[in-house]
Amino acid sequence: MQNNLVQLYKRALDERSIWLNRWQTAMRYTIPTNDADAATLFDATASDAVDNLAASMYSLLTPPESLWINLIRESDLSPDAEIATDTLRAHLNDSNFYTTIHQCYIDLVVLGTACLFMAENPIGADSAFSFTAIPMTDIAILPNAVFHTTSMPACDLMAKYPDFVMPSHLRDTVKNNPQTPIRLVQSLIGQDFTAWVDVGGDIENNIVARGTFETNPYIIFRWSVVSGEMYGRGPVLRALPDIKTVNKVVELVLKNATIAVSGIWQADDDGVINLSNINLTPGAIIPKAVGSSGLTPLSSGADFDISQIVLRDLRDRIRHTLLADRLGLLSDKEMTATEILARNADMVRILGATYGRLLHEFIRPLCERGLQILSRRGLIEKISLHSDAELKYIAPIAQMAREEMSI
Repeated sequence: MQNNLVQLYKRALDERSIWLNRWQTAMRYTIPTNDADAATLFDATASDAVDNLAASMYSLLTPPESLWINLIRESDLSPDAEIATDTLRAHLNDSNFYTTIHQCYIDLVVLGTACLFMAENPIGADSAFSFTAIPMTDIAILPNAVFHTTSMPACDLMAKYPDFVMPSHLRDTVKNNPQTPIRLVQSLIGQDFTAWVDVGGDIENNIVARGTFETNPYIIFRWSVVSGEMYGRGPVLRALPDIKTVNKVVELVLKNATIAVSGIWQADDDGVINLSNINLTPGAIIPKAVGSSGLTPLSSGADFDISQIVLRDLRDRIRHTLLADRLGLLSDKEMTATEILARNADMVRILGATYGRLLHEFIRPLCERGLQILSRRGLIEKISLHSDAELKYIAPIAQMAREEMSI
């Protein structure tokens, strides 16, 4: 069993490895995570479009003020289903769901795949649920398997798993420095959970916890998927060539602007001009010998007028791919009923496939796990979305889809 677990873990890491460079590049040009990447980002068109699309996904899919979950049994709202609906909605509203999900939407737009971890709060908390947006660089997936790799201080690990005995070669290090980072791997294969300290290929002697989950706490959802791939592809990955080109063009334009401001100069070396002491700043006075030519500007052969045309076309394509020009209002004036129907039809056409995938990979697993936690606590009767009830989703995008189908 342990050998099989090691093989699955290595296979999952291998499957993910080809995506890491793509994700790193996509993040560098949209949401840079370090100063080095931020220093090489010269255009914010993609970053702004990512924020707008993530905000649109939030308002269309999971608006907090909307009554967006309804459980129906045999087409009539039964008392049990009504209590379950109200209880589930109340605990979601009292949790950190609506502040955390926006982080997942940003990952979904940029990387094409996002992971929301749905944990259970201790008894007595305001909500039974606690949510964490897990970076995709910490997640590796296979069919019916999730591996979550993280690092935590040794003292936190021992506090979380007090029965775990630290490997012998780490005991002295941890004793001298309780803040020593320890690499922890948590795997969920089917319903079987195993957590172990990753110190090599030996899992059996480094297991910190085992257990089972009735429902999967790792809710992984994707924007779109190509046949044969495990990870999704989002709008940023599709627009990445244009995003990189725009960034490079803007960088060259800025360099050319620097030349236009300070110029390129040439001077005869007449023994008077000390080139090391020349400072090309506005208002500077540069002495020269009488009769010498001094500094003479050198004209640049570069003509970047065409760059504005190139930038405009590329930026329009980036906004189009990231839906910035398609998810806004049709006009600034008050819309007529016909315009509203046309806008809703556009929304359904643009986001229909993505909405269908998110409904099955995100909304439904979220509700199933929420109902399971609440029923285990005795707050509601046990309800299964597979046999006892059906999920009626009434977020704005779902309402638009139903209106479009009824026309």
